[in-house]
This record gives sequence, structure tokens and C-alpha cells, in this order.
Amino acid sequence: MNVKHKWLATVGVAGAALLLAACSNSSSSSKSKSITLSTDSEISTMDLSKSTALGTFNMLNNTEEGLYRLGKNSKTEKAIAKTLTKSKDGKTYTITLRHGVKWSNGDTVTAHDFVYSWQRTVDPKTKSQYGYLFSGIKNADAIQDSKKAASTLGIKALGKYKLKITLEQQIPYFKLLLGFPVFFPQDQKVVEKYGAKYGTRSDKMVYDGPFKLSSWNGTSTAWKLTKNNTYWDKKHVKLNTINYQVTKDPQTGLNQYNSKKLIATNITGNQSKNLKNNKALTNLPTSSSYYLSLNQKMKLFKNLKIREAISMAVNRNTLTQKVLGDGSFNNGSFVSKGLAVNPKTGKDFTSDATTPASMKYNPTEAKKLWKEGLKETGISNPHITLLAGNSSDTEQVTQYLQSTLEKNLPGLKITDKNIPSQTVLAEQSQHNFQMTLSDWFADFSDPITFLNILTTNNASNQPQWSNKTYDKLIKASSTTDANDPEARWNDMVKAQNILLKDQGITPLYQSGSPWMISSSFKGWIYNSAGANWNLKEAYTK
Repeated sequence: MNVKHKWLATVGVAGAALLLAACSNSSSSSKSKSITLSTDSEISTMDLSKSTALGTFNMLNNTEEGLYRLGKNSKTEKAIAKTLTKSKDGKTYTITLRHGVKWSNGDTVTAHDFVYSWQRTVDPKTKSQYGYLFSGIKNADAIQDSKKAASTLGIKALGKYKLKITLEQQIPYFKLLLGFPVFFPQDQKVVEKYGAKYGTRSDKMVYDGPFKLSSWNGTSTAWKLTKNNTYWDKKHVKLNTINYQVTKDPQTGLNQYNSKKLIATNITGNQSKNLKNNKALTNLPTSSSYYLSLNQKMKLFKNLKIREAISMAVNRNTLTQKVLGDGSFNNGSFVSKGLAVNPKTGKDFTSDATTPASMKYNPTEAKKLWKEGLKETGISNPHITLLAGNSSDTEQVTQYLQSTLEKNLPGLKITDKNIPSQTVLAEQSQHNFQMTLSDWFADFSDPITFLNILTTNNASNQPQWSNKTYDKLIKASSTTDANDPEARWNDMVKAQNILLKDQGITPLYQSGSPWMISSSFKGWIYNSAGANWNLKEAYTK
């Protein structure tokens, strides 16, 4: 995982917002065969090797399909995979494919389509921003570093309907990855036929998923998903047409919902505050973490007491409930709530991990630690710049942080620097900041998707925090303990406890996504990690 993913998460979550409406010409039957959905972002590309926006991944998730499909609560369900066997050491997977799976042009989906797709994505020439997810598959890192040829990737076709995948190390969450669009197959004949135009229009693609994309010319603000009659499991697809329309004004969506033209709409935090007593208000949480990164190469932030003081000076409940008010919440954790549960007890990760005293609002103790820390560092009246994006919600957060930190930490002066998100990410990747508002979104439903990024020298370790015990625990979770679910879980819990006790970062909140959803919309699946929306069996009553 690398910092490139953060750009996707930051700008893509809004793009996943959907507004759904029954078609005006629907029949009088109990179930409509057509719905209309509105999104606030255009499709960037349908080339799964090059896609970067979460909204686009949602399109891919419903028009393409891989070995597995993610069902409710990110449960992996067999799709093109018919059988899967794993070697005792957990490093070799042999997968038999379902026969009779077709592309929308009539071509058969074969093992070669997976080999070609994966090799194309990791090939440096493709410039995929998601190639890092293949790390751990044999030679993936070396290929992306231009040290080996893409053909050496650890995936081989053993005939037309059998795959052999070889890993360099065990990947306990490997099946979850197989349900993410980047791991889906591609028809080499079609990719090569269209060349640079592949994935730039709906007619420059083929589809093996529940729906086909149509009426999209690359810049369209409206398009359709139509039922794919060559899809192997078409009998379970309940909608004939899903119409999409780009709608960028949340108030327009809410007005249409209130006039019963939409059956669901994503709304803003301010809107949700006014609708908090409405039964249709639903919070769809994201598997995310927003946190402060303090540049620990600076003398001031090397001091633990300073880091603890900053954390204790922030009232996270005030921040989430009064400043944001959009369903975001204080989960007392870096790993998001609702992402994963203890394999033995079923308890959520956030319940097993320990929230240290330094993450609880205590202005009196914060002031005490602050004064002690300043004395130990020999620094007085520090002036710190807080780097963050310039969206309206982000500016509200930084204004609150500036106010509460200056109020509770004597002598501290903070200047908010709100600039475009892409510029922020560039500065963060170069560690060119003093204090910055960071965020991370899960690619898959496993705690390691968060914990990995804070290992020593990880490209996404923005504060440059380092702890040898933490590193050993994270390594053990993917090596010696990879095949022992309980031991691996304990490794990750212990690692987060170390991280938070040492205030390697300062977690603030887990973001939410408030929705107005009518009870007439059925069958949809929302997952907080990876591609959010699975509409294969969706329908309206």
C-alpha cells in the first residue's frame, strides 16, 4: 500500500455517493425493472488497470467480475472461481474456473484472461496506481521496480480453466483481494484491438459482470448499466436497466427525494443535522481513519509528552457531533470500526484494542504535559502550520483544531494552510509539513490495510514514526502467524496498542456518509471497504 491510494480515497468517496430513483415509466408490477441513480462524479476510465476513482470502481464492480464477488459484510462469494485449494504453507493457490463464463462479445473467459490482466497491471509501462496491491505475489515488487519482466509474475494458466498463483509470503486476506476490481480479468484481444482507446468509451470495452455499460462517451454526464445477457448468473440479476445521471448539488438530490422522485440520496452533514429525527436517515460508515500526522523528525514532535498533550487537547466528540455532524464518529482507534472481527470471539477490532488515556479529552492533563514537554525540548511558544485540504468540511475541521489546540496548550500558535488535495498529498508524500490532517481508507476488510502503512520506512508513514516491536508484530502477522488466525489477530491488536500508546499518530475520527434511503429500495449491498456498491440483486418495490 502506498500514498497514491490516499489520493483515490480523498477524492473518490464523494464520487461513490448515489442518488436512486424508480423510473417514471415503471410498470405497475411489485418490482420495478429499471431504476435511476445519480452520482456526483463522472467516470474517469473503465480500464481497471488504470482506474483511480472509487466511483469508477463501483461501475467496474457491477459490470465486471473476477474470481470472487464481495457480498454482505465483505463476505467472499465464489464468482468465476469454482474451486480453490491452498498449499500447507499458504503460498500456492490452485483455482479451477467455472466453465461457460462469457464476455459480452461472446468470447470465453479463461485462465489466460486473469494472467494477462494481472501482468498488464503490474507492468510499469501501464503506470497503474493500484499495482501495490499485488505486493506479496511472486516477483510483483521486482516487476514494478523494473527489475524483472511482467511475465515472471506468480500467476500461471494450467490449461484453459485452471490457475496457479504463487506468493512470496502468506497473504491471509488474499481472497478479499480477489474480489477487488483490480484483480478482475481482461480480454487481451479487446485490449489490443482498441489500444489507447480501451476503456475510454462504453463501446471500447467488453463486460463479464451482471451489467454492461452503455451510452458513455468518455465525458458523459449520463450513462446506463443494462442487464448483461451473457452473464453466467443472469438469473439472479433483477434489474434490466440502471440509469446514471451526474448530480453535483446535494440540495437538488434532497429536494428530489422529498418529492418522491428519488428513493435514496446521499446528503451533507448540515442536512443530516436537520434530519436527525427522520427514520429514513441512514449512516453508511466508511472504513476510514482521519488523523493528525506530526512530523517526528522535528525536535518538538519527537517528545512523547508533546504528542500526548496535542491528542488530549482535542474533544473528538465535539469534533464529530457538532463540527462535522455527518455521521462521523470517535471510535478510539486507528483501524476502523466494523472492518473486522476477532476470529475466536467475534468482537470488533476496536473492542479488543486498547484506547489509551492520551486519546481522551483532558485539557488539564494536556496543559500539564505540554508545559513539561516544552521544558524538556527547550522550546517556547512554538508556531506550527497545520496542512490540510481546502474542502468546506476539511476547513471546518482545521478551524476547530486550531481553536481548541491554541486554547488548551499555552503559547501554541497554529496557522491553518488549506490547499487543494492533490497538492496536500504531494507535500505529505515528501514529508514537507509540520502537522497535517491525514486520512486512510481501507482497500479490503482486514486491519492490516491500516496497520501496514505505519511500519518503518513505509511510503505512507507520513509522521515517520518508527517502533521496532511494532514492525516485528506486523511482520509476524504475515509470516510466522499468518496461518494462525488467533495469533495473527493478537499481533495486530498488540501493534495498534503500541502505536496509540506512543501516539505515533493522533487518530481523530472515522468518517460517515449520511443517506436518506426509502424502505422500498431492496437487495443492494454496501461494503465500507473497497468498491462499496454491489447492485447485482438490487430492485425496487
